[in-house]
Amino acid sequence: MITFIRRLYFTNQFFYSLLGMAFLFAASFFMPLFIWGATAVFWLLFVACIWDILFLHFGKNSVFLTRKYPEKLSNGDLNTFELEVFSTYPITVRVRVLEEYPIQLQVRKNEFSFSLRPQLHKHLTYQLRPTTRGIYIFNRCHALIRHLGFFERKFVLEQPLSIPCYPSFIQMRKYQLMATTDRLKELGVKRIRKIGSTLEFDHVREYVRGDEYRFMNWKASAKHKKLMVNQYQEEKSQPIYAFIDVGRVMRMPFEEMTLLDYAINATLVLSNAAILKEDRAGMLTFSKQVGNHIPPEKRNKQMQKISEALYGINTLFEESEFGNLYAFANKHINKRSLIFVYTNFETQDSLNRQIAYLKMLNKTHIIVVVVFKNTELIQMAKEAGHRTIDIYNQIIAEKFVYEKSLIIQELHRHGIQTIYTAPEQLTINSINKYLEIKARGLI
Repeated sequence: MITFIRRLYFTNQFFYSLLGMAFLFAASFFMPLFIWGATAVFWLLFVACIWDILFLHFGKNSVFLTRKYPEKLSNGDLNTFELEVFSTYPITVRVRVLEEYPIQLQVRKNEFSFSLRPQLHKHLTYQLRPTTRGIYIFNRCHALIRHLGFFERKFVLEQPLSIPCYPSFIQMRKYQLMATTDRLKELGVKRIRKIGSTLEFDHVREYVRGDEYRFMNWKASAKHKKLMVNQYQEEKSQPIYAFIDVGRVMRMPFEEMTLLDYAINATLVLSNAAILKEDRAGMLTFSKQVGNHIPPEKRNKQMQKISEALYGINTLFEESEFGNLYAFANKHINKRSLIFVYTNFETQDSLNRQIAYLKMLNKTHIIVVVVFKNTELIQMAKEAGHRTIDIYNQIIAEKFVYEKSLIIQELHRHGIQTIYTAPEQLTINSINKYLEIKARGLI
């Protein structure tokens, strides 16, 4: 009986019917002829309610729910989820499915209503966009069944599901697929003409019309009695590092994600792109101290190691110390490397405190400093103000935007490469910068 009561739900239709009955009986006091009609409607309603309860709750009829959710989520991307609903009722019933979503998603108005025919599987597909890394717990899933509409019976899927949310592996796979099909231009990756040629020897092959004469191998030509040329290839196994700042400057949010999450997603895609080009990818994080150091490698398990390390990174509310970063790099990174420094400078004073260490790093490595555009401030600076407070805000926004341009100029003046980008364009711009530096033969 307790189970029956817990599964029985009154619908709005039931209460509206009672309200209509009350109106009919009230009207019969003024028009006695209405009493017969009101009584007939009452018993008709009573029989319909009894039948609705018996049909829904008695017998072996049931509704089964099955989750077909991904094993892990991709942060910042639309992830696809699928629910399967199956009914053993002999006739078509109306169904409402309510999923208890993780608290991080803050989804409250997402229910599915549909008609479910007997002995047929209904597939429900929807998408969710997580914006923080961590564990997402999907609790119970409810299915509310109705027949005549006066009552509902609840079926519950009592299988809580915990799904980890990793850095954006969907973006990584998308770039990898586009690279293999030579369609990276569609994603915004530029085709960069190679400047000069590398000097890493690959093999000797037969001359083909159009080959450069300066690569002729005259000794091999004399030996084989036909023209032979040396084939060179792009230099490989070059170390590519991502230095990720986990200080408080990376806590700033854009489009529901922090700058740190954008940097993590870009690092994952960039590392995969470097390994695909047969370079060695590595990373580390820094704030006051250096942590999560993964030396550059191009083994098969390197991407898994990087992904696991990126998954557990959190923003620290501390001032980042570039002096300790330089000391660590000077001690542990012995070969000339391409280093992407994912940080953010909002004022010239913050840059001036760290510029000396960046200059020393740039003497032995190729440094690319990432500075984020504050798109909201840029938009505010362009808007025309009509009130005094709006004009003040516009002037302050223009000041900050101008100061960002001075920061970029200062970095260029010291010979430091930069990426000045909006957060959502960071991944594409990082790959373009990597390909540009490779094409110019700077590493």
